[in-house]
Amino acid sequence: MPVTGIAGTTSADQGQNNAMTLWEWLSLASLCLAGAASPGPSLAVVISASLSGGRINGLAAAWAHAFGVGLYAALTVFGLSAIIATSDRLFTALQTLGAIYLLWLAYGLWRSAHGEPSIKDTATAHASAAARDGFTIAFLNPKLAVFMLALFSQFVHPEAGSGSQATMVSTAFFIDGLWYTLITVAFTRGAWIEGLRKRAGAIDRVFAILLALVAAAILAQVAQAL
Repeated sequence: MPVTGIAGTTSADQGQNNAMTLWEWLSLASLCLAGAASPGPSLAVVISASLSGGRINGLAAAWAHAFGVGLYAALTVFGLSAIIATSDRLFTALQTLGAIYLLWLAYGLWRSAHGEPSIKDTATAHASAAARDGFTIAFLNPKLAVFMLALFSQFVHPEAGSGSQATMVSTAFFIDGLWYTLITVAFTRGAWIEGLRKRAGAIDRVFAILLALVAAAILAQVAQAL
């Protein structure tokens, strides 16, 4: 039986009032899409997995990355990512680990571009390794926690029901996964993929430089903060 509150509203009414409106969900979905579509290391990792191992590897990286995004979304909803955003030591540690991982990826891409036995040849040849790269590039990005805090600040509140919380987390997860699925499909289509693979060396060098520059910028920020 619904419980009547002091103001005369029932618990069922309160649950309906706490549910996300269509406008709120569209606003949330738009912000999630804007965050997913912004170019960066994640895009480079998914494209590289798609070119090296085909659509299966690309999809593995895409949805593992989405899982990392969904994990941060869940942490935000339950208030745990505030610890990451406010703890300087933890934030710095994650930044440093993320930068080191980016350099590791950049090294593998640069070696593969010159036809040497590389990390890419032994690791990203399997979908599980592509998934590992996709998840790690998201999980070792503490700025994602800050982004989620900023994103969900207007939607998360103490009265939010479990339905609203699940909607927020699943929206972040599925939009990120679907966006990178679209990227994977686009980069693994027919003749286009063959043309890209012929230029794989140049593409790998570009991505290696991009990842190395991002890693250098992160390490520079860490050094300034120390």
